[in-house]
Amino acid sequence: MDPDPRPGTDWRRVAALVFAIAWGGNEFTPLLVMYREVGDYSALTVNVLLGAYVLGIIPALLIGGPLSDRFGRRRLLVPAAPIGIVGSLILAAGPSSVAMLSAGRVLSGVALGLAMAVGTTWITELSGAGTGARRASLALTLGFLIGAGIAGALAQWGPWRTALPYLLHAVVTAVTWVLVRRVPETHPRATVPGRLRDDLRIPTLGHRRFWWVVVPLAPWVFGAVGSAYAVLPGLMREHSGGMPVAFSALLTVITLGCGFGIQSVGRAIDTRHSARASVLALVLIVVGLSLAAWAASTLSLPIVVVAAAVLGCGYGIALVAGLSEVQRIAGPDDLAGLTAVYYSLAYTGFFVPALLSWLSGRWAYPVMFGGGVVLAVVALVVVACGWRAHLPTGASSPALQEVAQPGDKAAV
Repeated sequence: MDPDPRPGTDWRRVAALVFAIAWGGNEFTPLLVMYREVGDYSALTVNVLLGAYVLGIIPALLIGGPLSDRFGRRRLLVPAAPIGIVGSLILAAGPSSVAMLSAGRVLSGVALGLAMAVGTTWITELSGAGTGARRASLALTLGFLIGAGIAGALAQWGPWRTALPYLLHAVVTAVTWVLVRRVPETHPRATVPGRLRDDLRIPTLGHRRFWWVVVPLAPWVFGAVGSAYAVLPGLMREHSGGMPVAFSALLTVITLGCGFGIQSVGRAIDTRHSARASVLALVLIVVGLSLAAWAASTLSLPIVVVAAAVLGCGYGIALVAGLSEVQRIAGPDDLAGLTAVYYSLAYTGFFVPALLSWLSGRWAYPVMFGGGVVLAVVALVVVACGWRAHLPTGASSPALQEVAQPGDKAAV
């Protein structure tokens, strides 16, 4: 098929596939409460299953990103759709099997890792200057939000509650897979490729700005939302009006809805001249974790909702801030690779719910959330100390800013 002749629309096709794969990555989240009922699983087991897809995400990110710099975006992203579909079908078939749920989650993670490392880079290259990071993060967040909302509603009120959410996702992903096959390649395969191990190297990984600002921020991206929609719903099982799955879905939608909404103004908050957006994100996360500690202590429904909303805002700004910093730091041939490292660090935050479940036999949740506040404050201090430190070339000069528009890799 010929590429879409309309200029400026191709990024939407890639964003649609990223949206669909993100849907599949997060549809499991509001069903944690359901699996505790259907499979009689413990809180630790379901939270480990939640984090299991990180085992697929991180290798796909670290290998898929650099390989897409070598072989092109299309060759690495197009297979993500069938991998995600197979993952959903396995999840639909095995609600009572930890092995099948684990396999399905890992495959969903592989698909999501490819979408995040390669899809977000492809969106950036197809977009105008300064818009790529925001479009990519919006596509991901909207997919996380819609997937969780629909899955939770179907699991609470629909038929075939353990299968229908996944079957619907498989259909949506298949449609977007067809659409993305028409998108032109933006990073053609090298005519004379070098050694593979050289392609897996990421020269800008050693950039001091990455270590001072991006690394301390990254784990809090999904650590924030994991705390909001994986931990708090479990604590509120007996206080959710007899609809624990629907409440879990609602809390997920509130968290990600706030994250999605605040990303719309993320471009105004983010700047090349300082770590303003990263600092604001961590301030919101500190406040959100403090509210979560209060909510865990009181089991108050309004406080839980407010905590989830604030943590969602922190997530939204953190995701945009991290992606924007990476775009400014990366060179023209390692944008996908550095994006992959950033997302790998970010997804370590999804182990937070399992860690809290494991530690809950020793400490109460309010105490553990309080410990999270302390750690987030430490990250905030580190990032604030790097406010204007080690800015990429041209980022600190207003004159150069006018010549090098945000998002222009050649300018970075």
